[in-house]
Amino acid sequence: MSHGLFITFEGLDGSGKTTQIRHLAAALEAEGRRVVTLRQPGGTALGDRIRAVLLDSRSEAELGAIAPEAEMALMFADRAQSLREVILPALAEGAIVLCDRYTDSSEAYQGAGRGLGSERILAMHKAVCNDIQPGLTVLLLPRLQSSLYRARRRNERHAQKHGTDENRFEREGDDFYTRVHEQYREIARREEKRVVVIADEAPIEAIASRILEVVHARLEEMAASAERSAVQ
Repeated sequence: MSHGLFITFEGLDGSGKTTQIRHLAAALEAEGRRVVTLRQPGGTALGDRIRAVLLDSRSEAELGAIAPEAEMALMFADRAQSLREVILPALAEGAIVLCDRYTDSSEAYQGAGRGLGSERILAMHKAVCNDIQPGLTVLLLPRLQSSLYRARRRNERHAQKHGTDENRFEREGDDFYTRVHEQYREIARREEKRVVVIADEAPIEAIASRILEVVHARLEEMAASAERSAVQ
């Protein structure tokens, strides 16, 4: 039985996920905990190849239009590889795994944004990922336009620096992102025990402190549960 904790971070690009994962990892490591971080798509050799195809705005010029179903399948191929290669081994060793995106992203982006529907995404998750769920999900959900502005600025800087971009999704219109945003809210309502929503636009340090409190509370719950099981 795993004694690790699997934590996912969700939200639109530009919501601050990467920054908050970095802050949380540093805080937990300072406490002497082993922390493994990764992103989806990516985080494995296969995943990095998939990421390049799915996120670079030039992919469709080279490959042709990527069908929504193909996009979904590639996302889950990346996820299955991450589980097998990184996530499950780390959890088995007692690590805290911080993952930038997981199946909630597919439900929001491919399910709602692309119109494939939640049922298809959740069925794919059950079949490909053995229905493995995070122990905690931090959903960063600031105002839609704020996230999009930050994401587009960041990806422009990335393109200038590296000669590649990750703008394929950012080129979608407001209707697409409104559907994604609303689906995240629906997931939070449905999964209220797992998903903690942070919707305010407080300073980075204040949000980081709040997230650390949430993680400590979840770790304490796990410890108490393990203690009760040992007594029984």
